[in-house]
Amino acid sequence: MIDDYCPRCKRLMNHAIASFMDDKVVKVICQTCHSEHPFLEGKEKKKTPKAKASAFDQVLSKVSPSSGSAEKSSGKKSRAKSGNRPLIRHKKSPENK
Repeated sequence: MIDDYCPRCKRLMNHAIASFMDDKVVKVICQTCHSEHPFLEGKEKKKTPKAKASAFDQVLSKVSPSSGSAEKSSGKKSRAKSGNRPLIRHKKSPENK
């Protein structure tokens, strides 16, 4: 029995040794979920930054803004402060009988 990180359980769990190579553990079997995986030496795999963010940045860098007028039309409408505009309430229409 040996402790190792299980990628399926996502925890440090008890494992049985499945295979050796040159006096080193190569594969292990998790005793909780019974999955076989390479021996990770009790270390979690390091998470790499997602490629989506970098791909988005590459596409964004290729797109050039066309003109200043496009920014005005595509941007949000400017709002006046809520205290400066009148409050309008619509009357309820009478029901037809």
